[in-house]
Amino acid sequence: MPRYHFDLHDGQCHTADDEGLELPTVQAAHEEAARTLAELARDTMRRATTRLLPYRMVLEVRDTNGPVLRATCTIEVETIGLGGT
Repeated sequence: MPRYHFDLHDGQCHTADDEGLELPTVQAAHEEAARTLAELARDTMRRATTRLLPYRMVLEVRDTNGPVLRATCTIEVETIGLGGT
């Protein structure tokens, strides 16, 4: 079974996944990347202040042959209208 590595980039640091996960298909890696990125975004925003916004994180997935996919999450908050001043 192929091993996929999920490397995280958030503009401030790069975290390489040296261990990886064995998954049956690229589609399974796609689903894992989306799930992982959503969890990371949620955890990051729980600790964040508005000074961190906008915030962008990228999860790059690679196998033994190199990159296979990239999942990106960008979080922005925009005040609109007169009530937000």
